[in-house]
Amino acid sequence: MKNKRTFFYPILVIFCALFFFISIESKSQTEPEKFTAKNAIYLEVGGSSGRYAVNYSKIFHQIGKLSLNASAGFSIWRNQLNDFKTIWLPVIPLEATALYGKSNHHLEMGLGITSFLDRTLTIDSDTFEFNDKVVFGAYIPLRVGYRYQKPEGGFFFRVGYTPIIDFPPRTGGNWSFNPYHAGLSFGKSF
Repeated sequence: MKNKRTFFYPILVIFCALFFFISIESKSQTEPEKFTAKNAIYLEVGGSSGRYAVNYSKIFHQIGKLSLNASAGFSIWRNQLNDFKTIWLPVIPLEATALYGKSNHHLEMGLGITSFLDRTLTIDSDTFEFNDKVVFGAYIPLRVGYRYQKPEGGFFFRVGYTPIIDFPPRTGGNWSFNPYHAGLSFGKSF
């Protein structure tokens, strides 16, 4: 029971603070502008990919100050288990976010799934031979941050707190929460 409390406590605090922020801001803003530039291409360092990724995103729904966005990216991670063999493995971050705000400045909240290939090195207990295997891995990144995007397009920037929830296969059978991740993105919306 104690592990569940420590896992959900940071998430609960973040969402309560954001709800308070949104309720205060909603009373003081005027009518928001509609996005005419709904697409963006950007480079993200950290964030939902963990290291870096080139991403494409699209705003697919708008109502008032709320906009819904989906993004997909691609990255390649270098993996070297020994001095003789290095391979590059693909990483695919997918994310859905909600943008709240008017004009150029937005609060961004969302979650995603990042899938990747990884290498493991095991030892066969009978023959004492090393087995080098490529295995599938995935984690869930959460996002709370700031997004600068003009409704008519142009320079695009965002920064966010992106903690990660690891799936059981990656952590040996236990879900885990890693709160020490953030991301920075910049690119162009069109």
